Amino acid sequence: MKKLLVIFFLLTVTAFTQSDFEDRVQDGIKQIYNIKFDEAERTFRNLIADYPDHPSGRFFLAMIDWWKILLELDNEDHDDIFFQKLEDVIFQCDEILKKDRSNVDALFFKGGAIGFRGRLRALRESWLKAADDGREALPIVERAANLDPGNLDVQLGFGIYNYYADVIPSEFPLIKPLMIFFPSGDKKKGIEQLRNTAFNGKYAKYEAQYFLMTLYWRYEGDMFAADEFAGMLTDEFPDNPVFQRWRGRIAVRKGDWITADSLFKDVIYKAEKNLPGYNLPSSMRESTYYVGYKARDNGLIDSAKTMFEKCLELSKKIDKKQESGFQVNALVYLAMIEEQQGRTESAIAMYERVLKMRDYGNSHSIARTSINSLKRGG
Repeated sequence: MKKLLVIFFLLTVTAFTQSDFEDRVQDGIKQIYNIKFDEAERTFRNLIADYPDHPSGRFFLAMIDWWKILLELDNEDHDDIFFQKLEDVIFQCDEILKKDRSNVDALFFKGGAIGFRGRLRALRESWLKAADDGREALPIVERAANLDPGNLDVQLGFGIYNYYADVIPSEFPLIKPLMIFFPSGDKKKGIEQLRNTAFNGKYAKYEAQYFLMTLYWRYEGDMFAADEFAGMLTDEFPDNPVFQRWRGRIAVRKGDWITADSLFKDVIYKAEKNLPGYNLPSSMRESTYYVGYKARDNGLIDSAKTMFEKCLELSKKIDKKQESGFQVNALVYLAMIEEQQGRTESAIAMYERVLKMRDYGNSHSIARTSINSLKRGG
């Protein structure tokens, strides 16, 4: 009887400890996606203190920096610290695996760390290194999946690799000859794996939803599928500026300007309220551009001009290598407003500035035609 009581006590304590661990991890993950980075850092540093032998704490500390990168993709200031934190995860996992080659957690988080290293390299268009990370991570994740077949989070890694390995060679033909050294991909299978994680995963469901949203936008051209996941993410995390901006630009692509205008106005409102992540230059530039575009379409010329001027000012600060489409188009629309309001000299000067920028879309053609027309007196 006493032995049974001891066994029951031990099982209860183990279950309670596991529940405490899982709850804290889930809380921290949601803090990251809610852009509450300070809270998330406290959560995961405390988790490391209480569970020093589990790699999840260090992995999700790195995910805080991943989301700092996603908030401002043009800013590479967080890249080095992110890579370093991933190396810390890989080192800890390797130390665990030296003692236990079949430790599923160590395999899962090592594969995940290498996979995210590859994702950043892909964002920075370092495709060969990104593909090599995918090749390295794949067998690690496969081993974790074989040891724990019920772990749906590993499908994220499989899905990303299968999709990228199939799509990237077509998008970037120079890379195609190099892909003979890597396992072949299957984008249909990749999407199925990602969707499985997106709906059924434990740790990786939101990241799978995010990835699906972006791939449907960038590569598949399916705005309705992209909007499905954008809606899921913004409903769960309404104050995440990345998700909100994605939903806005998807609405633009769908031609749903009422929704887009509402979303981007809300981004500007939240920036004015100083909500985390909203008042960053890239967020404000995009939002002022689309709000300005809709205001111009509605005949609200003064409001449109104010928005385009803000967009132009922010673009000058952000654009380092060349003018962005936001900068070029904002100036084109400002020139059109000047022309519309009869300020001919100002309009011509702005169109001439457009001609000194890179040709984006048909910006140079618009500028030349308008200058010739204005110089002829309309």
